[in-house]
Amino acid sequence: MESKAENPAHLLADRQGHSLVTAYFELCQLKQLYRQGWLRRGVPKDRCESVAEHSFGVAVLGLWLAGSSYPGLDSNKVLRMALLHDFGEIYAGDIIPSDGVAPEEKHRLEEQSVETVLGRLPDGEIYMDAWREYEQGSSPEARLVRQLDRLEMGLQASVYAGQGFTGLEEFLASARQGLSDPLLVALLEEIESLPGAGS
Repeated sequence: MESKAENPAHLLADRQGHSLVTAYFELCQLKQLYRQGWLRRGVPKDRCESVAEHSFGVAVLGLWLAGSSYPGLDSNKVLRMALLHDFGEIYAGDIIPSDGVAPEEKHRLEEQSVETVLGRLPDGEIYMDAWREYEQGSSPEARLVRQLDRLEMGLQASVYAGQGFTGLEEFLASARQGLSDPLLVALLEEIESLPGAGS
């Protein structure tokens, strides 16, 4: 996992200021926190997706799909969850299954991170509730964003495969396992047929 000492929030240590500035500096950690699954499969840091880039991809997919393909869903809620869904990694890091951290402990660490960052904001409780709703998959919007999270991973795996990186089949398999919506399944199947996607 990435060193927590590198978190930009440390630049504000012992400084009193607006909570938004502090939260933004904490958010910047996601811009420099590489997705560990890609790193461990040989994608070099200069080409590796950051957690913030992944969240951006999930949010864009939500923006494009929520209103047009899922008109019954609250598009604002979809975007809020997509943008916030990885805030637990600001202090917990990008914990992946091979790290051997129990799911309950991972959730505890990530919830503590979310509470630290979002809890200081004026509307923090609204944002924390959105993150918890996403984690629990307790609404149609949350279930869509959870699937978009998997789809984005599959899309990124396909991009990397097309750029010559190998050994990424497990990411496509994980994406496939996390999808149940017919449209999202069809999108994944389309990229699976691209040259290099299965390598």
